Amino acid sequence: MPHASQMSAADTGLLVIDVQEKLLPMIPRAKEIVRNVAFLIDAAQLLGMTVQATEQYPKGLGSTVSELAARLPVRPEKTAFSCCAIPSVVETFHREARPKLVLAGLETHVCVLNTALDLLALDFRVYLAIDAVGARYQLDHDTAIRRLEQAGVILTTSEGCVFEWVGGASHANFKAISRLVQERMKAISSE
Repeated sequence: MPHASQMSAADTGLLVIDVQEKLLPMIPRAKEIVRNVAFLIDAAQLLGMTVQATEQYPKGLGSTVSELAARLPVRPEKTAFSCCAIPSVVETFHREARPKLVLAGLETHVCVLNTALDLLALDFRVYLAIDAVGARYQLDHDTAIRRLEQAGVILTTSEGCVFEWVGGASHANFKAISRLVQERMKAISSE
């Protein structure tokens, strides 16, 4: 019997929050964050998981960066900091029976934090891929991570998520997931 906090591809969704053109250049580790978000999206899509994305005031912050936009054709706009202000986001995860949600994106202390707290209040189990989130300032990022953990968000990493989603080498898509992991490792080692 799996632990209540254990994710699987069958019960988990991915929410990509506001990884936008004008914001990204101000974010430390931006290249790493985009790579990890892309890795999460690719794995989740390969596993047939529900993946959603948002854009915060694109008129001011630009569109989702091209590397991710190609993977995420639908990205509803918002002006509220929480993605839960977009009714279709919550409704889709409910309709698709995804009580567990992994969050990735920007900025940790603004839209990610507000979204996570609202999702917790709506009884979702929320996970934060800490290597796939960021903020302009380290203090804001670190403080948000601590606050989110204290509020009940489960901290993990991109690779940790992906291996947890498949559950083992016997999963039908394990070889394809393994290829994604190896591609990510090559990208990391070539930097």
